[in-house]
Amino acid sequence: MRDKAGLRRARRVGIGAVVVLALAGMNGPWLYRFATERYHQYRINEPGYKAANGHWEIVEFPEEYRQNTIHAVLLHTGKVLLVAGSGNNQKNFDAKKFDSRIWDPVKGTIKKVPTPNDLFCTGHTQLSDGKILIAGGTKRYEKLKGDVTKAGGLMIVHNENPDKPITLPAGTRFTGKANGKTFVSKDPVLVPRAKKNFDKKTGKFLGNTPGLGRIYVEAERSGPKYATGTEDNYRVEGLTGVDARNTYGIAQKLALDKKDFQGIRDAYEFDPVAEKYIKVDPMHEARWYPTLTTLSDGRILSVSGLDDIGQLVPGKNEIFDPKSKKWTYTEKTRQFPTYPALFLLQNGKIFYSGSNAGYGPADVGRDPGIWDVETNAFTKIPGLSDATMMETSATVMLPPAQDERFLVIGGGGVGESKLSSKKTRLVDLKEKNPRFTDGPSLEKGTRYPQASILPDDTVLVSGGSEDYRGRSDSNILQARLYDPATNTFRRVADPLVGRNYHAGSILLPDGRVMFFGSDSLFGDKANTKPGTFEQRIEIYTPPYLYRDSRPSLSGGPQTIARGTSGTFTSQHAATIEKVRLIRPSSTTHVTDVDQRSIALDFRTSGDKITVTMPKNRNLVQSGWYMLFVVDDQGTPSKAQWVKVP
Repeated sequence: MRDKAGLRRARRVGIGAVVVLALAGMNGPWLYRFATERYHQYRINEPGYKAANGHWEIVEFPEEYRQNTIHAVLLHTGKVLLVAGSGNNQKNFDAKKFDSRIWDPVKGTIKKVPTPNDLFCTGHTQLSDGKILIAGGTKRYEKLKGDVTKAGGLMIVHNENPDKPITLPAGTRFTGKANGKTFVSKDPVLVPRAKKNFDKKTGKFLGNTPGLGRIYVEAERSGPKYATGTEDNYRVEGLTGVDARNTYGIAQKLALDKKDFQGIRDAYEFDPVAEKYIKVDPMHEARWYPTLTTLSDGRILSVSGLDDIGQLVPGKNEIFDPKSKKWTYTEKTRQFPTYPALFLLQNGKIFYSGSNAGYGPADVGRDPGIWDVETNAFTKIPGLSDATMMETSATVMLPPAQDERFLVIGGGGVGESKLSSKKTRLVDLKEKNPRFTDGPSLEKGTRYPQASILPDDTVLVSGGSEDYRGRSDSNILQARLYDPATNTFRRVADPLVGRNYHAGSILLPDGRVMFFGSDSLFGDKANTKPGTFEQRIEIYTPPYLYRDSRPSLSGGPQTIARGTSGTFTSQHAATIEKVRLIRPSSTTHVTDVDQRSIALDFRTSGDKITVTMPKNRNLVQSGWYMLFVVDDQGTPSKAQWVKVP
């Protein structure tokens, strides 16, 4: 029967194309472009095309609800938290205009949420009770070299006194002993007491190791003559007696160089039911661009970021306890670039893929490997191709999560490099000696690819740009489905909106995928016009939702403990081939370490489906999940929300 109906459809398309092209030829290039676009719209809206390639649509909020969305988190209410903070807009920052929105993709409603601080470039993750932990953000915007009027930089304050720490208030003045120039601190600093050192065998006193404090200082006056070119020792003004003898500063050059963003220590829990931020204890370290990752016991690891003086946090990682709401340092340090991709493995260790989103030295913390947080041991994994182009790459834990296979997609050179990678890389961590191998190549070098796991075990990979922040009009309007079973890409419908820096994607409970953000540096190919932030949401409906029907799923328990079972109802139980438990996304800056899809064992009887939760708490972390059933055609149900205690 394809026959005739198929031939009729093909004939209609063919005739339509001939008519369009004939009209275009008679009426010149303008009509040609118009006719071609009309034909394109006709083509992508055909039922057959949608069933094969899916479909994109744009959601545009009313003007008063639009914002520069930087972060997005799927809540267990089915709504999406969209966080802008100041939205990479210094005017908003200066005016203390910080924004968040709650969007309901089913009802189409949008709501403003009071935002307590500048959560631009914060870190976030799902907590076991369904709240969202949000930590860090922006204290100061960067200043480019030509915009810096006062020389400044890092002052290391030394305390030689082993008997007591010392606190220096904001506004403390430091005067160079050799250069005679005075610099003023912008914040208070606590400098710990010195450590006494003794020979372990003889007990002989060997001297003190000074306590160190780090603080940002600026020259008292503007102008290049107040800058310094070399290291100097600095006297701390206003101290007397023992404090004056034991306390001093040392700084490298204090110059008019570019000043990077500075982070904040503040942390919050977002309550999805009350739809409000709740302040918790601040971190010990200020962080801008940190990654938050759930550990084996449900506590949250906070890693990397730029600190309150705009420097990479020097490997001082810390852990949040959701019960006490307190932060504690890890015993040992380990440094990573900002927004590192860190995933909890079934053995309780952390996999670092090498993906990251920006700041940090090119030769520190870039090697992928497996990290034991407790012992600080780090085992490197070899074989990574394009290893110098891992910034702005995406990493996905391939479904099902039990396999512990990861896909690393694209990436670019360190900093504002024009280099970008076409590579995808695969690693199987269950192998005895895991190493990276290349997967299928992308058509173009791709920075900032968005990647979302779908319930049918494919991965939607879309967007990105060939150059840094979409420079030179380099956005990539392409989308592909990656199949882990065959290790292949399949091109699907092209997105309508370019997405690069500050963009992301999230799987919704109905099986569609939402896309947000994009922050192009320029708005034209010649790089002469400033870019504009993309405020529109775009929804991709995968091909599996254009089939005749989808399996139903209802009833069942809202809570299923690890190692136990729960029974749900489906009129299509006999057709179900797989059950997937998908952790909701929390995504920003091509970093989404929350998303994972777990295969559940199941059995059917009549219209009942009984699913069994795995026992491993590192595989199935406590929290809320979307439960999908998928039929023999690869079509998923709508998700049921299930909590794992």
